[in-house]
Amino acid sequence: MLFNSLEFLFFFPAVFVHYYFLRQSQRLWMLLIASCIFYMVYRPEYILIILLTIIIDYFAAFQIQKHAGSKRKQWLLASIIANVSILVFFKYSNFAIANWNWLNDKINLHLSSPILNIALPIGLSFHTFQAMSYTIEVYRGKHEAEKHFGVYALYVLFFPQMVAGPIERPQNILPQLKVKHQFNYTEVVEGLKQVLWGFFKKLVIADRLALFVNAVFDHPHDYSGASVWIAIYFFAFQIYCDFSGYSDIALGCARMLGIRLMTNFNAPYLSKSVKEFWSRWHISLSTWFRDYVYIPLGGNKVSNLKWVRNILIVFVLSGFWHGANWTFIVWGLLHGLYLIIDHFSPTLSPSTSLRINSERTLEASINYPAKFFKWFLTFNLVCFAWIFFRANSISDCWMIIQHASIPDFNIPKLYEVSSKSQFYLSFALIFLLMTFEYFHQRKNLFERIQVMPMIPRWSIYIAIFWIILKFGMFSQQQFIYFVF
Repeated sequence: MLFNSLEFLFFFPAVFVHYYFLRQSQRLWMLLIASCIFYMVYRPEYILIILLTIIIDYFAAFQIQKHAGSKRKQWLLASIIANVSILVFFKYSNFAIANWNWLNDKINLHLSSPILNIALPIGLSFHTFQAMSYTIEVYRGKHEAEKHFGVYALYVLFFPQMVAGPIERPQNILPQLKVKHQFNYTEVVEGLKQVLWGFFKKLVIADRLALFVNAVFDHPHDYSGASVWIAIYFFAFQIYCDFSGYSDIALGCARMLGIRLMTNFNAPYLSKSVKEFWSRWHISLSTWFRDYVYIPLGGNKVSNLKWVRNILIVFVLSGFWHGANWTFIVWGLLHGLYLIIDHFSPTLSPSTSLRINSERTLEASINYPAKFFKWFLTFNLVCFAWIFFRANSISDCWMIIQHASIPDFNIPKLYEVSSKSQFYLSFALIFLLMTFEYFHQRKNLFERIQVMPMIPRWSIYIAIFWIILKFGMFSQQQFIYFVF
């Protein structure tokens, strides 16, 4: 079920009302049933796959907790292998077959295999990683195995975030599922505001930008020069507004039910380095790889050569996690190389530690051009990598890069995609978004709105709601990360 669908418009209010009218023991099962219904709207039979992994991990956690030594590790490995095997089969089987067939054609082995007729279960990568974090945390002794099967099942299936995150840890979610949450007007209103902001980013910005992005990336041979660069930058904001918009809706819906999910985005396009970008973008995934892959490999407490190895492993895996295509692997590899180059390069300015009387620094004023340059460089490096994330194939990537280098400043062809007014409205919306996030980082604008008198405060809420109705794209475009 899509958040931006008519079904969800009726589904969530029904869940919300029943939730606060039921007893705690009934709420748990109601949310579990609602989560199953939410997922089964896509493909009903795939709920059996999730239930299988839930059963495996539920019993594996008890065995991990019960045993010690090698037996303990064997149960953890069994759980991880079961989860990864399901993920690999549905997500990477056809990728492996396609590459095997390509190799067969090149060396004339005549041993090609047919492509499997299977569809990827929606959100499989997300709830697989969330389930794995549970058994790993039990193995590390940081969380006890959950005795209540329904509570653990809801941890994996909780509908606001099961399809596209954030990827939660058991320490955060499981205790909240056991507490009776009283109706809290302030929390409900705050949740509604976050949902409203998420719909604004998805319906008004992301889906509008998608019109121009899809036209160029799906037909790269038809565009060149400025049109290509505009599509690249538009995609950067499309994927951000699409994914962070989903996260805002998920966090807002959960908050209305009294459950706090972790923040998944923090104004990533204000970053002044790629390292900072990854501390602000898809935080739940980057911290997952940090805690369960990067640190176990040795993190940064190893030689430079091994550190480079660790970074490349993490980001190649991160790229492959996003999709079964060489484009995603190159995207991850690029970000790994960015971090390695940044790590071994000298700082842009040696005066970063210069301070005067522990107050406003002279460096801050002198270094403003350097800070702008760092932001500009980081933003463009990230946007360049997005080419590989969005393009349909490696050959399309090279075509897009080649066509982007053509000195062609004729962009009227993009007007034909929708209209000239929609084209320039897209720029205005991006400017509005970045301006909001810049000032929001300095002072939480939502908190400032909250302390306003009732009339101006509600005028702002109504205005945003009106903008969504007036300028929203209600074509029910799927969220980009639903396919991961």
